[in-house]
Amino acid sequence: MTYQHSYAQSIADPAAFWAEQAESLAWYRKPSLTLQDNPDGTHRWFADGRLNSCYLALDRQIELGRGEQLALIYDSPVTGVQQAFTYHQLRDEVARLAGLLRQLGVGKGDGVIIYMPMVPQAAMAMLACARIGAVHSVVFGGFAANELALRIDDARPTLLLTASCGLEFDRVIEYKPLVDRALQVARHQPRNVLVLQRPQARAQLQAGRDLDWQQALASAEPVAPVELDAGDPLYIMYTSGTTGKPKGIVRENGGNAVALCYAMRHIYGMQAGDVWWGISDVGWVVGHSLIVYGPLMSGCTTVLYEGKPIRTPDASAYWRVVEQYQVSALFCAPTAMRAIRKEDPDGERIRKHDLSSLRQLFLAGEKLDSSTHEWLERVTGKPVHDHWWQTETGWPVTAPCVGLEGSAARPGSSNRAVPGYHVRVLDDDGHLLGPDQQGSIVIALPLPPGCSQTLWGDHERYLQAYLQTYPGYYHTGDGGYLDEDGFVYIMGRTDDVINVSGHRLSTGEMEDLVARHPAVAECAVIGVHDEIKGQVPLALVVLKDGEGIAEAQLLVELVGSVREEIGALACFNQVRLVKRLPKTRSGKILRAVLRKIADGQAYVPPSTLDDPAVLGEIEAVLADLPRAG
Repeated sequence: MTYQHSYAQSIADPAAFWAEQAESLAWYRKPSLTLQDNPDGTHRWFADGRLNSCYLALDRQIELGRGEQLALIYDSPVTGVQQAFTYHQLRDEVARLAGLLRQLGVGKGDGVIIYMPMVPQAAMAMLACARIGAVHSVVFGGFAANELALRIDDARPTLLLTASCGLEFDRVIEYKPLVDRALQVARHQPRNVLVLQRPQARAQLQAGRDLDWQQALASAEPVAPVELDAGDPLYIMYTSGTTGKPKGIVRENGGNAVALCYAMRHIYGMQAGDVWWGISDVGWVVGHSLIVYGPLMSGCTTVLYEGKPIRTPDASAYWRVVEQYQVSALFCAPTAMRAIRKEDPDGERIRKHDLSSLRQLFLAGEKLDSSTHEWLERVTGKPVHDHWWQTETGWPVTAPCVGLEGSAARPGSSNRAVPGYHVRVLDDDGHLLGPDQQGSIVIALPLPPGCSQTLWGDHERYLQAYLQTYPGYYHTGDGGYLDEDGFVYIMGRTDDVINVSGHRLSTGEMEDLVARHPAVAECAVIGVHDEIKGQVPLALVVLKDGEGIAEAQLLVELVGSVREEIGALACFNQVRLVKRLPKTRSGKILRAVLRKIADGQAYVPPSTLDDPAVLGEIEAVLADLPRAG
């Protein structure tokens, strides 16, 4: 099947296209209704189909003869623990945990909060919920108590699962005190808290509410998967909202299964038996799609890694895992590769490992700058693919579909739309824009299977946030353009487009130019207030280790580069050296916070911030900037 044929068919007749893809799943009852329109602009996929996501991920793989194949490999360089589970072993563990959940009063449709580090039990908890039809919501381990409380009140869980601690490099982060504080704040109270005790820190249990995970599990009986409607929710994934209240993205069982099986095979080129490594956390959508459900439903071996790209123990960590487990392909964020590059710019540590099993690397989560892209391909000798997707979509919107003939990749682009996604570019008035014209990236309805069609308990907010700005389209909130060949260029969130003397300019494009400088490890370009021009760009730059270039010299060289590539109208003439940039725990640079600091505006440190101390460092560096008013 060629990319061109698949894409054309998916846009011309989405119902027929996705009905064909759904045939590959083991349904309890195959759907006769593929696509239904709702009056409010949303859609239903496979409405009368019945299935179970845990069955597809585990039991079905055993039926297909994969029982003794490794399903999950756990590697924790921070604890020195390595474990492997076959499909048989993982199914048995999950079935028994599902029996415990049911014993604790959790049933179909009940909410379960999972607040855990990257340990096998986190994945088991997700699958156990799926097995009995409970709706899990994984909250990133270590989230502040108030943020956890917000999610508890929104999801209203029957049960909360946690661990005694998580590990961050050499730091032990105790989770149970955070859970206790969250439950003191939350209006809703789960019936029980199930606590996995880890040897690095033992949690104090509250009598009558808290249960020791292993002790409770000892008496549990395994249960079989239950039949669910395709439209039944599988999980809630909270993402940031402009109001400060998190948005509970809802993922349905049927559409998610069809989309992820398609993605693993046709986007990532994975086959049953391949070893896949999704380098993320189960607290993020990547952890759901590319650590747990996607790989297991596809019969792959999935790697669950509790570590970092550096300092666990060094910048060779990823390459050791690839060699040790014969990883076929991996996914990670560009930030991780920039961290590795900063410590190992010449790739000396990479060359010490055998990467012959690795076919390709996929990067997403933020813009992949061309400098990092070129470096990674050079030092690994492997194809590196940029692609783009969102928590809301659950799987890639644009990507090189390496499992389809005729698919192509174009460096600098997030590549062409994946079959099922009709990507367009609109101006502020909703008019279609032509090739190379920047505007708002949108997706023509219907969205393909797997994409969220509502928010948990707040459908009206979903309609307002995603469907009302441009009727007939899903509003991604990202800006960019398509070239004449249909390759998509994501230039950042639409609020990352700055207006300099009436010219709309992308800070993402400037970032790409700055990142190409040989002394630059990573950077962020933001728009800051200017009395005359409205906004002007400011580059915050982290130098590579050992670089001694002066700020004044760097400024001269970067200004020259931006002037040559974009022009004098960019008014690019401010560069500041910083030791590090503020990031979320998943590695995204907090550009909105940087803009507020630069403009002297009040801000609240986000709960996802990796290290609050970095904000004080940035404030000191930017203290002399001119402020508005």
